[in-house]
Amino acid sequence: MKRLLLIICLIMSTGCSNRNEQTTITVSAAASLKDALTDIAKNYEKTHPHINIVYNFGGSGTLANQIQSGAPADLFFSASNKEMNRVIAANAIHKKNTVSVLTNQLVIVSQQQLSSPEELSAARIRKIAVGTPETVPAGMYAKSALTEWHLWSQLTEKFVFTKDVRQVLTYVESGNVDAGIVYQTDALTSELNRYPMGDKRDTPITYPLGIVTATKHFKEAQNFYNYLQSNQSKKVYDAYGFIVNS
Repeated sequence: MKRLLLIICLIMSTGCSNRNEQTTITVSAAASLKDALTDIAKNYEKTHPHINIVYNFGGSGTLANQIQSGAPADLFFSASNKEMNRVIAANAIHKKNTVSVLTNQLVIVSQQQLSSPEELSAARIRKIAVGTPETVPAGMYAKSALTEWHLWSQLTEKFVFTKDVRQVLTYVESGNVDAGIVYQTDALTSELNRYPMGDKRDTPITYPLGIVTATKHFKEAQNFYNYLQSNQSKKVYDAYGFIVNS
């Protein structure tokens, strides 16, 4: 009888364990999405208690390298079509499992008042933080914009390159640099003065989302992929200053 009771207890224990078991979905996402995606994960987990959303935030180029190298990830939310296309070309994500979700804008941030991008060449602006163009989309866009303004080459000695766009903001806020170039959405989280880069740059700042081919939880990843495009999520993006694609 004792053995029978023990078996019954073990079966009941296993059943409870299976019901309570969580599935972890790992999302490699651009650093500029951190605030919005953190809120979205909280909202999602409230109605999906069996799902645990874990983020790996960083520069999109670095994240793309990680995914191509086989680092565990279920979704990739990039701040650049270039990096998403590179992952697609490597067959790490199928194009049919991608969608363009958001767009953004570039701004100059500084503790000083600026009235135009040309003022970055002034003597009072000694250091300018910019994301590393090769791995940080915000840096790539900044280089493109400053090139259009015919400023990139003459500002070269002032640049301080960073690992992601949030580090740019931190450097400016701490006074380690005099100005930086970030997304509008990052600037809205700060008390810094900001000046829009304008419309000279032709390359749109687009945020594509994709399901990683090697995911071991395709159904759960697809469900969150869909939620990241839902009206509930769009309200969060909008609250943080993103432009939501229709």
